[in-house]
Amino acid sequence: MSHQPERKEKNCLNCGTIVAGRYCQVCGQENIVPKQSFGSLIKHFVYDIFHFDGKFFDTLKLLLFQPGQVPLEYVAGKRAHFLDPIRMYLFTSAIFFIVFFTLNAAIIKISDSNISPMNRNERILEATELVKEVKDNRIDSGKFYKISMLLDTTKKIDLKKVEPGELHNDSFLVTIRNDSFIMFPETDSNNFITFSKKDIWFERKMRERFKEKKALYGDNKMVIEDIANEFTHKLPYLLFVSLPIFALLLKMLYVRRKNYYYSDHAIFTLYHYIFSFILLLFYFALDVLRDWLEWKILTYIIVALMVYWGLYLLIGMKRFYKQGWGKTIAKFLLLDLLGFITLLILFTIFLFLTFIF
Repeated sequence: MSHQPERKEKNCLNCGTIVAGRYCQVCGQENIVPKQSFGSLIKHFVYDIFHFDGKFFDTLKLLLFQPGQVPLEYVAGKRAHFLDPIRMYLFTSAIFFIVFFTLNAAIIKISDSNISPMNRNERILEATELVKEVKDNRIDSGKFYKISMLLDTTKKIDLKKVEPGELHNDSFLVTIRNDSFIMFPETDSNNFITFSKKDIWFERKMRERFKEKKALYGDNKMVIEDIANEFTHKLPYLLFVSLPIFALLLKMLYVRRKNYYYSDHAIFTLYHYIFSFILLLFYFALDVLRDWLEWKILTYIIVALMVYWGLYLLIGMKRFYKQGWGKTIAKFLLLDLLGFITLLILFTIFLFLTFIF
């Protein structure tokens, strides 16, 4: 039901039928004032997004604090007060990945800001100083290697400022304007990823993919970042594919429970994924606050959340499937192991697809 006032006229604006109540008994349209203020539009938008006909927060409250209760009541037919699991999954996963990709982009931006390319003058000055140090014909392979890197202008060199107390390799240390930097010389793309001496199909595809991106970006570091970014954007699909597999694992673990259909396991899985998305959103928020406020107590809260995340599935399985603690713990551990193997396989497949396509 909308929040618009009901029309005084009783003729349905859609089909013309004389309406007996608020809704037309023929076409079902609500007999409300058609004109809406901007404030009413905003109110309706917020209501639709966050309230979901009054079911979203009712479902959320029970989902967060009573593991397994929402899917238990949903499969039992008590659905009037709960949001449909598929709608809730789509909404929460969309919010989660918007936040995830935003934070991931911010982290990459901050990381990149600490690294800058070494210009031509800096390379010449550093190489000149090194030549002076070895003018006595003393053999120093490390310095000769560093000189060769600096003078090879076909290869880019990135610099990262050395922070106090940071460990580093002196062979790649340079001093510019009284500040210490670590050099990151560009490596030859021909040495990128070698599995064996045989020219296997996958290795050949990876080399071709890398060379294509190298021609586009001209820098190995940017190529690797682009491939990592492509893989990261496949994570929603990876999780979506893992969902029916996770439900199948539950079906196998509870195969003797004939009163549970595959759809019941799927509903349990959907709500567990929804809970995981929401919990991770809390984690992201607390992690940002911890970095901003530097409150040590937030670290303990984050740890507590992660512990609760692990226990949540165990308690949910106990409540939903109604078995003893011994069997539930055994199946919980087996599910964790099988789930980890499944995610590892999917991770490998999606990484493979990232290189191939």
